[in-house]
Amino acid sequence: MSQSFAELKRSSQSSLDALLKETNKLTSNEQRGKDERFWQPSVDASGNGYAVIRFLPAAKGEDIPWVRIFNHGFQGPGGWYIENSLTTLGKDDPVTKHNNMLWNRGDDAGKDQARKQKRRLLYISNVYIVKDPAIPVNEGPVKLYRYGKKIFDMINDAMNPEYEDDTPVNPFDFWEGANFRMSIRNYQGYRNYDKSQFAKPSKLDEDDSKIEQIWASQYSLNEFIDPSNFKTYQELEAKLNKVLMTTSDATTAEDVELQPEPSPSVAPVKETVAAAQTDDGMDDFRKMLDD
Repeated sequence: MSQSFAELKRSSQSSLDALLKETNKLTSNEQRGKDERFWQPSVDASGNGYAVIRFLPAAKGEDIPWVRIFNHGFQGPGGWYIENSLTTLGKDDPVTKHNNMLWNRGDDAGKDQARKQKRRLLYISNVYIVKDPAIPVNEGPVKLYRYGKKIFDMINDAMNPEYEDDTPVNPFDFWEGANFRMSIRNYQGYRNYDKSQFAKPSKLDEDDSKIEQIWASQYSLNEFIDPSNFKTYQELEAKLNKVLMTTSDATTAEDVELQPEPSPSVAPVKETVAAAQTDDGMDDFRKMLDD
């Protein structure tokens, strides 16, 4: 349901509860080529970096300030499989089916292959770039930002603190949210965000008219979970069979949640991206974010 700017400000306090419900749902239970709408923090030659961003509330006409996407990225004898997973939409996916078959075989080789082919989780939100020392021209505009579970857990911890005497903070709030100080370290070939943290709550800007302009410039997130932008089961199955150089698996099994294992270290370290659409390899498929 769409809301006015005045209604957005009035609901500032109550929106935290709604977001907490969404994070509880998540804890209980990309595209090829450069998209100029997306921002990614820069790192130096050592793989270290720093930036300050502000997570923004839901775009006008939308209810949740993030979308959650599952994808797969792995190489087989027939090339690369880099695709968004239909499990994002709560549907069956051929890779999940194939991985279940491998896992339920019970042998180590099958489990190892299933782990390498496991789905990856990423989130997308609107952010305001407060400070980007490496590329100052990025400061000011609203951008889309892809991030992994590590950063999402930090967001959830801010909204739902461990200790009772800590005040919950809605990081997505214009007036009572908090800037996110992003500290990036290169740890064994991966981007590590452990030293990142939220600053003290503050208004994004003293001028509400500027805040309203920022809100109006946010991007819709619905396109990233629009079923029409996902390939069909049959299309994905054909792609999987081509990559693995196999025929369609007839075996079915219960969905098995695989335990995450680190992917092979590569350099330079790259952020996660959504699924690419061709077999051209890893040129545009950045290293899956291990956070």
